[in-house]
Amino acid sequence: MVEEPRSVTILGSTGSVGANTVELVALHPDKFRVEALVANNSIFILAEQARKLKPRFVAVADPAAYGKLKEALGGIPGMELAAGPEAVIAAAQRPSDVVIAAIVGAAGLPPTLAAVRRGAVIGLANKETLVCAGALVMAEAAKAKAVMVPVDSEHSAIFQVLDEANRCSVEKIILTASGGPFRTKALDEMAAVTPEMAVAHPNWSMGAKISVDSATMMNKGLEVIEAFHLFGLAEEKIEVLVHPQSVVHSMVSYLDGSVLAQLGTPDMRTPISLALAWPKRLATPGKRLDLATIGQLTFEAPDETRFPALRLAREALRTQGGAPTILNAANEVAVQAFLSRRISFLDIARIVGDCLERLPSGGACDLDGLLALDREARILASDLCGKAI
Repeated sequence: MVEEPRSVTILGSTGSVGANTVELVALHPDKFRVEALVANNSIFILAEQARKLKPRFVAVADPAAYGKLKEALGGIPGMELAAGPEAVIAAAQRPSDVVIAAIVGAAGLPPTLAAVRRGAVIGLANKETLVCAGALVMAEAAKAKAVMVPVDSEHSAIFQVLDEANRCSVEKIILTASGGPFRTKALDEMAAVTPEMAVAHPNWSMGAKISVDSATMMNKGLEVIEAFHLFGLAEEKIEVLVHPQSVVHSMVSYLDGSVLAQLGTPDMRTPISLALAWPKRLATPGKRLDLATIGQLTFEAPDETRFPALRLAREALRTQGGAPTILNAANEVAVQAFLSRRISFLDIARIVGDCLERLPSGGACDLDGLLALDREARILASDLCGKAI
């Protein structure tokens, strides 16, 4: 029996994860067809992708970009064009088998939730969806029988080696972290870090925001919260271990003393391919792992004194309620302020901590309440950024 091509929607197709997804889909035209592509306002890249993949629906989140989108792609038979937040939601609701959720930040929450509610396979690259609204999203996934296949390399690793049939035998999971570019720098050195230094990740090729999150280790803190929701383990059973080589992507420790790990080269196409083909595997063109050449793998505990973002994320997770939403919103604002040179590198975690202290985190549990708290945290963080210099 010949299998029909699997239909795919890519939310955030022009970012790092989205572009890698486009590459993989284009390499396997017999296995995939594209239902929808969504970007914010990168019209040139989006139009190039659309001409190559011929999706049925193309949308930009920025309404002001619609004219350029229509100029670039108007008149192509069978291709519908749209713009605005409603168009992004509409793209997520279209009948594709797989949705790669790769819109960076809290902006990815509403469309990802829309895709979850129709029971799609979700290739989750937008960790903020579970950080901001993990309980809500996972409850909706269970109700709609949506399948959450994580695209973060660490969560993909856990997904691959976690024995779901014997969950009670899991002692803990271990998320590995590269440590970022400032793993060995003293605090006084980090005070002088520039945006250019922060986005120069030693192992991974990522967008600017995620690279800064890796440099502060907030990325790992967000991943702890994401793992809590994805795998249903208590916060104290989620460990973080710094592994500078980024070869062991994460591990699961079992009560008999066994530790199972997933290894590979640092290439986002590997976890993306798993999400696209799940429960099967897809050939990817990435470099193969050569342990003999690498020679040595090292591990160390994270330093939460020099990298307080990881501690703040754990505190937000223990607090629950809207605290993770506040954490994420404040961090997004602070990172953008740092990239715009309005605050220093060390100000990022300080501003996030101030927002967590000042804003009440209880009560917000539905989408409207969480989005309102997100807006409130952004206003406060913006005000604190303005006073930082």
